[in-house]
Formats: sequence, C-alpha cells, structure tokens
Amino acid sequence: MAVPSWEDPKLGAMKRVALWLVQNVGVGELFTKSQLREAFPGTSQIDRRMRDLRDFGWRIDTNREDPALGSHEHRFVKQGAPVWEPGMATRKVGVTVTAAERHALMMRDGHKCRSCGIGPGEQYAGTYVASQLDVARRSVRMPTGEISVQLVIECNRCRVGGRDLTADLGDVLTRIDRLPVYERKMLAGWVEQDARSFSDAEALWAAYRTLPADSRDKVRAALMQTVPDVSA
Repeated sequence: MAVPSWEDPKLGAMKRVALWLVQNVGVGELFTKSQLREAFPGTSQIDRRMRDLRDFGWRIDTNREDPALGSHEHRFVKQGAPVWEPGMATRKVGVTVTAAERHALMMRDGHKCRSCGIGPGEQYAGTYVASQLDVARRSVRMPTGEISVQLVIECNRCRVGGRDLTADLGDVLTRIDRLPVYERKMLAGWVEQDARSFSDAEALWAAYRTLPADSRDKVRAALMQTVPDVSA
C-alpha cells in the first residue's frame, strides 16, 4: 500500500502528524514544538494529536522521559502502528488514562514514585533537579506467561530507567514460596505497611555505595581506626 503524503488534507490531524514524523523528522531525530506547530498552522490541539500516537505504540520522548532534552524539544524514538492505513487508527495498543483515572492512581500510590519513593517536586539527593510524577505503563509477566500492561506512578528518572523492563510476577511469587517462615513474616509486615524502615547502618551502606573509589577508601580507613579487626 502506498504511503500518503503528510500534507494530504483529507487525512485527520493525528494521521498527518504520524506521516510528518516519518517523512520529515525520522526515527531517532529531534524536533521542537515550534516546528510541529509551523507544519500544521491553524490546526487546533496539534500537540494533543501527537500525544494520541502513543496509544498506538509510537514513542515520542520529552524532557520528562529524557532529561537531556530541552523543555521544547521532542525525540521521535519509535514508530508504532501505521495509523494512516484503513482501520489502524482504532486499534490502540497502549492504555489510555483519563484525568480522573490519573488522579485515582496518584491517590492509590500515595503521590510517591513506586520505584524510589520520591514525592512530586522533591529534589533528588545531591542535585537541584525536582522530580515529576506521572503514570508509567509497566509490562508484567503473569504466572501464566502472559504479558499484562499495568499502570504505576513513577518519577521521571525511574520511568526512563524502567521503560524497557518487564516485571515478573510469577518469579516474585515463586521466590516468596522459597522464603523461610520468619523471613516471609518479615516481608508480610513490610507489604502490609507498604514501607520498610532501614537502620542507620543500612542507610549508611547505601550512601557508601554511591561514593567514588577514593572516597570509599577514606570511609574504610576511618572504620579500620575504630574497628581494627573488621576483616578478621
């Protein structure tokens, strides 16, 4: 089937945006909001029509997904379904989230990133970068082997890191079954509270692991002065 031109006025705005991305931008390339609006003068809500493509497997990153991008930049990362073909613009492959559903998901997850626990607008440790929370689509492998797309609240950093990951529910359930009873009770307590408290030593261990090698050597030397038989 011949691919139509993105300038064909008989096509809808979303289809034309898809074709413009393919024919004028190219996968992996950057474009700006201004370039998109200049290509479609007089077309209302053209930004939304572009975002609609995500429901059909298209991946278009902003600085929320890729911090290296500027506030007005986008990257055309992946082409999805050819929505300009007959019938393809009705077969959504993603999970559409309404404003009400997004609010309910935020409430469910306590307005915290489920991966790292940061809240909206909080600064990441050691930086002046504030977090942004949004709905992430997470692939989950069910015990049957089927892949289910489920929704979770994550910050912009964790969404980038976990974008291509698939959670394995079956593996988690199997490993729980292998736990000794006392460890299973401990885990059940954390799950019930939806939180785990860390001792000072555990928190310091996490902080130590973030240090470069030279700084880790200084920590080790300081500990050896107070606990000389630590390696015994």
